[in-house]
Formats: sequence, structure tokens, C-alpha cells
Amino acid sequence: MKQTMITLGNFFFRFRNQVFPFIIVVLFLVAAPSSDFGGSVTAEHIKDLVALLVVLSGLTLRATVIGYAYIKRGGLNKRVYANDLVTDGMFGVCRNPLYVGNMLVYVGIFLLHGDPTVVIVGTALFAFIYQCIVYAEEKFLQAKFGDGYLAYCRDVPRWGLRLANFAESTRGMTFNIKRVIAKDYSTIAAALIAILVTEIYRYAATANRAEYGSYLLALGLSIAVVGLATAAVSHLKKQGVFRERKTLYEPQPGDG
Repeated sequence: MKQTMITLGNFFFRFRNQVFPFIIVVLFLVAAPSSDFGGSVTAEHIKDLVALLVVLSGLTLRATVIGYAYIKRGGLNKRVYANDLVTDGMFGVCRNPLYVGNMLVYVGIFLLHGDPTVVIVGTALFAFIYQCIVYAEEKFLQAKFGDGYLAYCRDVPRWGLRLANFAESTRGMTFNIKRVIAKDYSTIAAALIAILVTEIYRYAATANRAEYGSYLLALGLSIAVVGLATAAVSHLKKQGVFRERKTLYEPQPGDG
């Protein structure tokens, strides 16, 4: 079973940028977002607030990871690869902190959608996929770094956050907000657009959607603002505004 998951992990690692959006679109087409959680509009609002907080926690975790110790994305040629074993920054707190952040974002978006099938199937499916990817990465890392990697596994949990390690693992490091903006702006934009599109889907699918015309227009304009902001950051990045002087870590698994 584990070997099958490793094979699947290598596949998803290589094609995740295509597979992940496809899965989300298919799930969202299964059912329209809920408008009254458990038959209560108040409960729906509380559920939406919790969902947004979960998404925010995922983005905050990703920002913390990248701000202290960034690792290049996608391995090498879209295959699992690492030249160095990065164990400081948030990688001293959790072996896969970016994946944990990603899962929080996905769970929050599924919860915002609200349909039980979407929430349960989406969460379980992405958890399985990430476990497969992690198994594939662990096989590579153990083969390359041997006892050093095994010692790291003993000290740092695969999925949990051992926050007691944070002070030691970030000692002497400086949080780099410019790096967070430059490296994670597309993920932040994608999360915001997913939230806005879910809201549009929720109200456009209702029988009395004409009543929400102004709200839907505001949501559409918000998407345009996010798109313009994303384009602006991309332009500034190309101009070298966010360029770092120090050398980045070599590619390593664990990034999202």
C-alpha cells in the first residue's frame, strides 16, 4: 500500500498544478455552496467566519515558513529533489509546514462552500494526496541523507507543529516580509479569488439572485482589484524590487 502511495505521490508532485484546480472545480460543480448551515442563517455566518479564519491561519503559516527559510518550489524538473536538508526556520517545528498551511487553506475553502459532500470528500482527498506526496519525499530524503534525515524525523513531527522548537530553530534568523510578498503573492491571490468566486457562486445560484445584484457586483470588482494587485506585484518582482542579496536554499521537498 505504501509503495502505491509513493508512486501516486510522485505523480501528484509532478502534476499538482493541473490536478489540484481540476479536483476543486469538479467538487464545486457537484453542489452549490450552502446558504443556511443547518437551516440557520446565523449558523451559516458563523461557519463562514470560521472558514475564513482557517484560510487565514493557513496563509499565515505559509508566510511564517517563507519569511524565515524559503526553499525553491517544485523540486527539480517537477520531480522530488533536495540538495540540502533544511531543518531550521519553521522546518524545525514541522517537517512539512507548507503542506500544513496548504491543507488549512483548502479545508477553509471547502468549509466556506459548506456542502457536506464537498467538505468531507475534498478534505479527505487532499489529505490523502498530500500524504502520498510526503511518502514520496521521505523516501527520497532518507535515501539521500540517511541517518541525518532519520534523526531529523525523530526530533520534528511530520504534520504536527512542535512550537516549543520555534525559538531554537529561528535563532539568529530575521523574518523577511519582502520574500513573503515576492514568493507567496500568487498563493494569497488564488486563495482570495477562490473565496470571492465561492461567494459569487453561492448567491448567483439562488432563486432570488436578483436581490443580490449589488453584492455580486462588489464581489466581481473585488476580483478585479485582486487581479490588478497581483499584476502589480508581479511587475515589481520583475523589476527586482523584491530581489534578495543572499543565496536561497537549494530545492527541497516540503514546499507547496
